[in-house]
Amino acid sequence: MTSLATVLDERTSGYATHEVFNQPTPLAGYNAYSDDVPLVQAMRVFGADWAEDRLKQTGALIGSERIQLLAREANRHLPELRTHDRFGNRLDIVEFHPAYHELMALIYGGETHSLAWTNARAGAHVARAGLSYLWNQGENGICCPMLMNFASIAALRHEPTVLAEWEPLINRPAYDPRAIYAKHKPAVTVGMAMTEKQGGSDLRANSTTARPATSRRGRGAPYLITGHKWFFSVPMSDLFLTLAHTEKGLSCFLATGWLPDGRRNRLKIQRLKEKCGNRSNASSEVEFYDLEATMLGEEGRGIRTIIEMAHLTRLDIAIGSAGLMRQALSQAIHHTTGRRAFQRALIDQPIMNSVLADLALESEAMMWMAMRAALAFDRAEADPAEGLLSRILTPVAKYWASKRASMHVAEAMECHGGNGFIADHLMERLYREAPLNSIWEGTGNVICLDVLRAMQREPETVGVLIDEIEQARGANTHLDRTVDTLKHELANPAGLETTMRRTVETMACAIQASLLLRYAPPAVADAFCATRLAGHWGQAFGTLPAGVDKHAIIERARIPFGQT
Repeated sequence: MTSLATVLDERTSGYATHEVFNQPTPLAGYNAYSDDVPLVQAMRVFGADWAEDRLKQTGALIGSERIQLLAREANRHLPELRTHDRFGNRLDIVEFHPAYHELMALIYGGETHSLAWTNARAGAHVARAGLSYLWNQGENGICCPMLMNFASIAALRHEPTVLAEWEPLINRPAYDPRAIYAKHKPAVTVGMAMTEKQGGSDLRANSTTARPATSRRGRGAPYLITGHKWFFSVPMSDLFLTLAHTEKGLSCFLATGWLPDGRRNRLKIQRLKEKCGNRSNASSEVEFYDLEATMLGEEGRGIRTIIEMAHLTRLDIAIGSAGLMRQALSQAIHHTTGRRAFQRALIDQPIMNSVLADLALESEAMMWMAMRAALAFDRAEADPAEGLLSRILTPVAKYWASKRASMHVAEAMECHGGNGFIADHLMERLYREAPLNSIWEGTGNVICLDVLRAMQREPETVGVLIDEIEQARGANTHLDRTVDTLKHELANPAGLETTMRRTVETMACAIQASLLLRYAPPAVADAFCATRLAGHWGQAFGTLPAGVDKHAIIERARIPFGQT
């Protein structure tokens, strides 16, 4: 007689496990630089090909399983705030998972924070932008401290003696996570603590105050700062910049995280932020109580001192958003190539390849605009017109790249179906991260007002932007009409404030179209002009008109899986 257990075992034996099929393998083992045709082309066109070896090394890292695992671990194991030790002594330190420290060592060791400053050759800013573009495809949390190091040099230049003191440590290709005085380290990290609860982007509403620590006053003098900061990025940084009011107004200061005798500088970390975006890096709220700091720049002109740093951070946010979009696109193309539905690969479904081609257009256009903004930084010192272009193009690129990133990543996530919406998938991390860039270093409205301010205070910026766009005049009638419309709109910027978002959008799409017409294949450039300029486009990605060479567009964007 057969036992009940035997019957049940026979009935269920075929279901004890199952074969997994029709699931793509992870996209790993590729080179995110050399396998990215448009990026390689941009580096060569803009004179950064001398850095190709470094870019290839970084690209191999970003496309590796190692980086994917480290990024996953760094975001799964959250930073932890330790306010006190077991004896009751105040510590105010943040502890990170080893994966975070390993990633930090890699991004700093590759000079992503410093290449623009340590290489006195043409294309240095473009080469560094290429490295940042790649790392933003790998792990976004470490890009925040990297960016602070990069941009801090602009603020420190207001105080040459302070710059000489700290620049070598800021730019050195090394990382030391120890909680000790900055000058006892081989290299340092930099943070920023600007905004307060009551002010946000309105920095003049800050209430934190600073008083002289000695009889000396003004630039380069020591001060004691008391108040709070609502967002302190990178609270474990060795150096950080902050703002506080003196008798003459809002001023900029540089402080060390720890004092020469090894004690924590006079700050208390109140809590860590529970962010929507990356979880590997810590953001915090802090209180200062006689924080020891040094004044940078002219007293009462703190915003003027810090604005050049903000200009650089906005550039890198445009670059970072473009990098996010590139990774989202790569993942979407890879998934739809390896996944079948209705008897054929998803990528071969006409409606799906419309989506993918549209995402590819958006991604490449954003990359070219971000790299052109970096090139303007490279040329600004020697060419005043490039300095003016940088002034207006940087906020234009920051606004548009960060606005488009969220919807771009969301559409790329949808290409994966439910798999893209689970926390194990890279897409989930990209999706949470993308909205940050619209907020960080100025919300969309603030950035659009900055573009307007540039046009009003430096009217020449309008002319250089139009000149840059018109380098492609005659190549496409849609672009020619858009430029003529822009000229008319920008002739009198005084009444543009209420429509400034639409104006900045038009400026961004026009310069993207111009760059694509000059440097991308006709299939890409013509489709972009037809959709983004002529309006032959719907309200969502995937609404390309008939006649677009979708295959050529997708193949240009495709990462050849398995090649290194």
